[in-house]
Amino acid sequence: MKTLGFGLGLRPVHYDAIRHGRPRVDWFEAITENYLVPGGAPLRNLELVRNDYPIALHGVSLSIGGTDPIDQAYLRDVRQLVSRLEPAWVSDHLCWTGVAGRNLHDLLPLPYTEEALHHVAGRVSRVQDFLGRRILLENVSSYVEFASSEMPEWEFLRGIAELADCDLLLDVNNVYVSSVNHGFDARAYLDALPCHRIRQIHLAGHEHNGDHVVDTHDAPVSEAVWELYRHAVLRFGEVTTMIERDDNIPALADLVTELDIARTISRQALQVAA
Repeated sequence: MKTLGFGLGLRPVHYDAIRHGRPRVDWFEAITENYLVPGGAPLRNLELVRNDYPIALHGVSLSIGGTDPIDQAYLRDVRQLVSRLEPAWVSDHLCWTGVAGRNLHDLLPLPYTEEALHHVAGRVSRVQDFLGRRILLENVSSYVEFASSEMPEWEFLRGIAELADCDLLLDVNNVYVSSVNHGFDARAYLDALPCHRIRQIHLAGHEHNGDHVVDTHDAPVSEAVWELYRHAVLRFGEVTTMIERDDNIPALADLVTELDIARTISRQALQVAA
């Protein structure tokens, strides 16, 4: 599976630096919902970036785990954007985001049950049929667990990928956050995932509050997450990797420097594996 290399989340504050500076970034990930309006400055800027770099689309509103019917109007807009931009792939989150027609604007965890697994897998299959392509699903961070869960998160994630024949976006930071909050072994989580399904990796910062961790995306990647990323490369090999930053966004050059850490860790891990 071909890798795109090392990328960054596309943020409007960096548009000019990207267009005029041509930073050493291999690709960019764009938030799908920011570009669904057919026209205007956001889409124009995205197309200018797309002229020079590969892009991937990353959504936050699919609500693949929800019980409301899948939003067909939203899917039509996504399909139109995909046709216009030809992204490397389309991803969203393994979660639910609303109920009874209301978008709660949060990525909410699921109960890890057989019933939920088959419910989600069926919805994924319908979405993939509509878009005419596989999608990637991302593991989310969580702070509470369902008492009704029948399996660990990694088994649920693996089951969805196999049953729906979709790929996975492995958020290493989210694995770390949830491992602290719920007391599981983060490396064991990674070791349980199917290598052939991992198509992309997310890295991000968090806020550590002693007995719990909050996924904030407002700080550099922590040393603990870098170490877990090293383990991920040893486990999965060379996988397309990116850094997300959504608050306290620094200059683009600073993020490129941080991305070079990922390049170095990946190269070293691949040398060890070889």
